[in-house]
Amino acid sequence: MKIFLDTADVAEIREYAATGLVDGVTTNPSLAAKTGRDYADVLKEICAVVPGSVSAEVLATDFDGMMKEGKAVSKIAKNITIKVPLTWDGLKACRALSNDGLMVNVTLCFSPVQAMLAAKAGATFISPFIGRVDDVGEDGMGLVRDIRAIYDNYGFKTEILAASIRSVSHVREAALAGADVGTMPTEIFKKLISHPLTDKGLAAFIADAKKANVTIKTS
Repeated sequence: MKIFLDTADVAEIREYAATGLVDGVTTNPSLAAKTGRDYADVLKEICAVVPGSVSAEVLATDFDGMMKEGKAVSKIAKNITIKVPLTWDGLKACRALSNDGLMVNVTLCFSPVQAMLAAKAGATFISPFIGRVDDVGEDGMGLVRDIRAIYDNYGFKTEILAASIRSVSHVREAALAGADVGTMPTEIFKKLISHPLTDKGLAAFIADAKKANVTIKTS
């Protein structure tokens, strides 16, 4: 499963991209506003750090507005993915933008049939919001599994981008459910490597090496 960071903090993106584990970024004007910087400037800098997909959300809700804004942000860098909402105008814009060879992320997906429509509209990514689905008493991970089954049944190439990830368990479950991508806040990404037995084992190795006076010559 590919890992995307859901943030507009360029310093954090640069830090974690250096691990080689970050495949892309999802962001929006709200996240960019928290940085106090211009949205376009932030996107340009992120695209220079991360070679993979960088989702940039439009603000317009009508077809004409989404087309204008989508084409404008697509000029920032070749790895920009235009993020549009899962509405009739959003799907219409998705089809038009994808026909122009641009990558499109259809966001705010909450049902399998919505995901099917997005795939038929040519979406590059579909973003089911698993955490928000759980909030209303439904099964967010079940949504991912249902979308996976539909896409596999009909050979849709749209990638399932699990969004609204709130825990390490969400990451594990999304991977098991067949999500192609998981996008997550940096605080969740940092926790992926953590396990108390890893820390305990490392401490034991170091203690044993010191006790045996083991060293490794580097020159």
